[in-house]
Amino acid sequence: MRLRNLATFIKVARLGSFHAAAQQLHASQPAISARIIALEEELGVKLFSRDKSGTRITAWGNQLLPYAEKLLAISQEMKAQVSQVKPQKGTLRIGIADTLAHLWLSSLLKHWQEQYPLISFELTSDVTPTLIRQLQNHQIDLALMVAEQSIPPNLVIDPLCSYPQCWVAIPGHKLANAQVCSIEELATSPLLSFPRDSRPWHFLQQYFSPLNEPPVIHTCSSVANLLTLVRQGVGIALLPLPLVEQLLKNAELVALQTQAAPPELAFCYSWRLDDDRILPRLLADSSRAIMQFSASG
Repeated sequence: MRLRNLATFIKVARLGSFHAAAQQLHASQPAISARIIALEEELGVKLFSRDKSGTRITAWGNQLLPYAEKLLAISQEMKAQVSQVKPQKGTLRIGIADTLAHLWLSSLLKHWQEQYPLISFELTSDVTPTLIRQLQNHQIDLALMVAEQSIPPNLVIDPLCSYPQCWVAIPGHKLANAQVCSIEELATSPLLSFPRDSRPWHFLQQYFSPLNEPPVIHTCSSVANLLTLVRQGVGIALLPLPLVEQLLKNAELVALQTQAAPPELAFCYSWRLDDDRILPRLLADSSRAIMQFSASG
């Protein structure tokens, strides 16, 4: 029994469509049909019924589905165990949000080099919408990015970490000594944020939407440049706490208190469902382990 046929069966069952499964698996629809037919012939049962109303899984298909998922899980676990003995070779393309790159890239790359010395890493830092597109277009193999509310169904998503956010300004800013800053007071200062269509940018749009006059928002894709702009007094910013924690301790920046605490900014890792290699998952799991260990320490 071929694992590829089982994986195709699971995909069709989840999506309820041969056409959608073919798109996500980057295969032709006749190839998808051939895999299902081969599996049906091997098992001697009909797994799907197809008519003008669409594709429906049969009772036999429903019985097979949990076993197929277990077999694939066992296969992936087996690959993970073997990969600890067999050296991994080749190139892995990783996209990473700039916040995570600023905080973790050096530690992650050192760890990956130690674990997989024969792997070449191609690293890209970009905003999450771009990383999602690059994953879908097979331009990168793994993304460490901001957790979005809407994620394409052909991507696997798992939580990575989350950070509290705080408003920051230079010590001499007009709001620096305010006990609590209102929305109206924050809006009187230019705001510095991540690029348009990023999750932080959308939060600011919603946060200031009750105002008749929206604030001026300057955007920048570089965390290093955002921090420089804030430190030079160009504006105030809402940033993940780990980015500014040392600057706050050194009194280079001050935290602005607001009526409601800003939400945490969550991050996740993602790869394509059709990528059956174990290495992206091993790197993703090691990333989470490193971040969680450092946070607990």
